[in-house]
Amino acid sequence: MRKNRKVLKILMIVENMSVPADPRVWREAQTLHQFGFQVCIICPRGEQCDQALYECLSGIHIYRYPPCTATGKASDYIKEFAIAVFQTFILSLKIWQKHGFDIMHAANPPDLFFLLGLFYRPLGKKFIFDQHDLSPEVFRVRFHGRMRPLYTLMKLLERCSYRTAHVVITTNESHKRMATQRGHCSPDKVVVVRNGPELSKFHIPPAEAALKQGKRYLLAYIGVMGAQDGVEYTLHALHRLVYERGRQDVALVLMGNGDQLHYLKEAVNELRLHEYVKFTGWLTKKDMLSYLSVADIGLSPDPSNVLNDTCTMLKTMEYMAMSKPVVAFDLPETRYSAQEAALYATPNSVEDFTNKIELLLEHADLRRQLGAFGRQRIEKELCWERTKMQLLHAYQKLFPTSMPQEHPTCSSADKNEQQKIPVSQGVE
Repeated sequence: MRKNRKVLKILMIVENMSVPADPRVWREAQTLHQFGFQVCIICPRGEQCDQALYECLSGIHIYRYPPCTATGKASDYIKEFAIAVFQTFILSLKIWQKHGFDIMHAANPPDLFFLLGLFYRPLGKKFIFDQHDLSPEVFRVRFHGRMRPLYTLMKLLERCSYRTAHVVITTNESHKRMATQRGHCSPDKVVVVRNGPELSKFHIPPAEAALKQGKRYLLAYIGVMGAQDGVEYTLHALHRLVYERGRQDVALVLMGNGDQLHYLKEAVNELRLHEYVKFTGWLTKKDMLSYLSVADIGLSPDPSNVLNDTCTMLKTMEYMAMSKPVVAFDLPETRYSAQEAALYATPNSVEDFTNKIELLLEHADLRRQLGAFGRQRIEKELCWERTKMQLLHAYQKLFPTSMPQEHPTCSSADKNEQQKIPVSQGVE
């Protein structure tokens, strides 16, 4: 990097997860830092990790605030988001004074950070809207189509975010179409940055047979356990395998957490699955890889709905990175990601989901075939090492003549490797 070149400074904002626990935001931050940007992040403090209100990891400054967590009511979410935007604004003033920034890179949800973008626009700051989720669709799924005036408000806030942004980043082509059609964005303004796994961190550790809970086969789920994630389908499928098809040789590990965890544990009681199901909570990357190394099938039970039909499921690609075959419902973006690495069940059919699991359990060669295809697809197209170039392309649209060059950073054996990591929020 030339000595007289200005160091571009980025302020990244995320509300629905702490950093570095948020895998996408942390990968983006590391990539931008590797290419010579100065990066600061504002995020909430985590419940079990990321507790410090300030720390610097691998040269990235992270400022955190105490979160106000919603409990499920619409009014709770309004309160949570309002407090988060206020605290983010206060911290942004602190960062502006202490570090400075040229670009505000805001991840959703919520679609409220355009307000900060408008505040800083007269000061010459650029605003990037990084759309992780379609917030109006999240609202519809979570509240089952109720409270239509609030849904209309969500679409208005999304439209304001699109219009305020100098560049919009989406995770797939479905979201890009939404930005261009519903949001009336120019296609040139929208850049797709797929959320592939960081391949260098997905290695296969020595197998620990004890993790199979004494069973011959292990099914695995990793990620958030929210209303839209369909984790209950894994329990109902397992119940059919055990009690209707006589398979006592299968166990299920559920890695993650979410607002449906209590209901899922109740379902385990009702379905008499104590002997077959283990909840682990969030795991370190090392422990997650240990479970995936001995798992036979990765499960992506996200049901078909207005949200999931347009979402890329990171957990699906994490299974693929570990050479594991996938069983998923037949959703457009899931089929694009996995292609021949998965068996696809009729959307929202427990019976067909169970059929596909049993088919893979009975055919080891098919499991190996699908797993090998998945790993190859990650290596050639979907890993972060390849898709991160689109992130740099998005920044090049803002600063075509001022882009810094890549420089070496700290060892990848960083502190974040030992964080409790929520693997996927269902999308990304």
